Amino acid sequence: MKDVSGKVALITGGGCGIGRLMALKLAKRGARIVLWDINQTNLDTVLAELRGAGHEAHGYNVDVGDRARVYAAGNQVRADVGDVDLLINNAGIVSGKPLLDLPDERIEATFRVNTLALFWCTKAFLGPMVQRNAGHVVTIASAAGLVGTANMTDYSASKFAAVGFNESLRNELKKMGTAVKTTVVCPYYIDTGMFDGVKTKVPAILPIMKEDDVAERIVNAILKDKPKLILPPFINVVPVARMLPVSLFDATNTFLGVNSCMDDFVGREGRK
Repeated sequence: MKDVSGKVALITGGGCGIGRLMALKLAKRGARIVLWDINQTNLDTVLAELRGAGHEAHGYNVDVGDRARVYAAGNQVRADVGDVDLLINNAGIVSGKPLLDLPDERIEATFRVNTLALFWCTKAFLGPMVQRNAGHVVTIASAAGLVGTANMTDYSASKFAAVGFNESLRNELKKMGTAVKTTVVCPYYIDTGMFDGVKTKVPAILPIMKEDDVAERIVNAILKDKPKLILPPFINVVPVARMLPVSLFDATNTFLGVNSCMDDFVGREGRK
């Protein structure tokens, strides 16, 4: 397992959920933490938590879907803290509505945050990593980036794009001969609040996962330079299942409850 002590770890969407937990876990391992979040209150809370525990932490209010803001904040991070060694592209949003109920602006926002931000954030820090022949880019995608799910057309499409982004980047870096690593993470639903209301039909194999456990597994995958982390393990059957006829593949997903899990979704925005 590699040593992240003294290394600069930047986490987008670091003001809550698994972003916050990854920051705490990496800080305990000696990493210098940089958090980006659009919610200033959440950002300040996590920074206080980290600093109160004696860890070095820096925070920036950044809308990762805003290319100009990302590049400006990237320059500021290099000036304030130094080159980033570990970039975790974690920020994400979800709508959870059928396509015909999705406002066009919401679809565009989903792709700005979940997909285009991967390009802007990675471009902001990848160059120096390649020059140093060291670094790590982590893409937090989703199991919805492996299987299209009803009521998630924008989210699933954005996460399919995230999986493709990571795969192409991984091979691009290998072709360059650089030692910069990549990791893609494809988890099922996590109890962070982002997916409040989601239910699972077969919790024995498709559980709603605990955020602390997921964050720990992601950090361990990073430390072991694992190229891919899929949670829970049952999701690994997807490539084999895709060999089935489309009608049978879809029927299997419906039987497992995949296409009904969002029926009672409320999310953070709908929480009372």
